[in-house]
Amino acid sequence: MKLPVSRTLLGVNIDHGATLRQARYRDAETTCGGSVEPDPVQLALRAEQAGADGITVHLREDRRHIQDRDVYRLRESIATRLNLEMACTREMTQIALDLRPESVCLVPENRREVTTEGGLDLDSRPEEIAATVATLTQAGIAVSLFIDPNPKHIDRAAEFKSPVIELHTGAYANQYGQPRQREEWERLVSAAQRAHRAGITVNAGHGINYINIFEVCRLPYLNELNIGHSLLSRALFYGIEEAVREMRSRMNDQGESS
Repeated sequence: MKLPVSRTLLGVNIDHGATLRQARYRDAETTCGGSVEPDPVQLALRAEQAGADGITVHLREDRRHIQDRDVYRLRESIATRLNLEMACTREMTQIALDLRPESVCLVPENRREVTTEGGLDLDSRPEEIAATVATLTQAGIAVSLFIDPNPKHIDRAAEFKSPVIELHTGAYANQYGQPRQREEWERLVSAAQRAHRAGITVNAGHGINYINIFEVCRLPYLNELNIGHSLLSRALFYGIEEAVREMRSRMNDQGESS
């Protein structure tokens, strides 16, 4: 059941803070301390202090940025909520069961991609996805499916009894200011409405920035946004605290007044 919230929540994805660390310290014996920097856990703590409602990390199978030690340190250190993005595999499911984050978002993975390029194909391995949703749910972890705004996938998510979906906003973000922006926006709106009718909580993420945030926050029944790249890009110039505060302010101005 979707619980009412007073505002749209902001989940801060810190993956690319770890990307910067791994560029220099991939072969280091530790993930923090000494000369190893930046520390994604410290990044998360500062984001929380500035107004983040949760921290999101994607523990990829190839460990290209976030490492196992990072997620366990985050579990012990942050004061808000930990959202673990992961592939639907036995290894990742076992890690989630051991870690016990507040939520897990099942996402597709392609080792050649720089970042996640689309939603999870719910027709490719339906039995495996449904079983993973059931296992994590039974463990008290809120499960989300990262999917494209496709009616068929909304219905599949309902069949899998996933309590949450995260709508992939990448196509919309890529078309922002282009002829197909309105078409992609309407797809998101329709998907959010369909999910709400099915009793599914609606989150969204991918490609959200300081410009399109004003429209994204008008998405109906929106519970949470997960934002990473744009926040960390601004943080390079102004610091993570100011980057989070500014995004939170823009979300408040548009999402909470509409």
